[in-house]
Amino acid sequence: MTARIFKPARTAMSSGTAKTKDWVLEFLPSEARRIDPLMGWTSSSDMNSQVRLKFETLEAAKAYAEDHGIDAIVLKPKTRKPNIRQGGYGENFATDRRGAWTH
Repeated sequence: MTARIFKPARTAMSSGTAKTKDWVLEFLPSEARRIDPLMGWTSSSDMNSQVRLKFETLEAAKAYAEDHGIDAIVLKPKTRKPNIRQGGYGENFATDRRGAWTH
């Protein structure tokens, strides 16, 4: 069994960082999905593809994989530069603004 350990990225629809703090262990598919001839749905007999384990630290995820004999591939996350403005969001509504604010 092969699995990958990674930190999920934030969703494209949000600038928040919810559900991106934990490390995830996810099994790689052992077989290709096939299309059901009657309904057209994709299916697989691989039950491990449905398993997704969350860990607080990378070391905990590695230890779990090692204890259970799982070959794990670690994918390092790309760090994101924080977008912090000097005045913050409240600056949009400041009463002491020097210039005119327009859209």
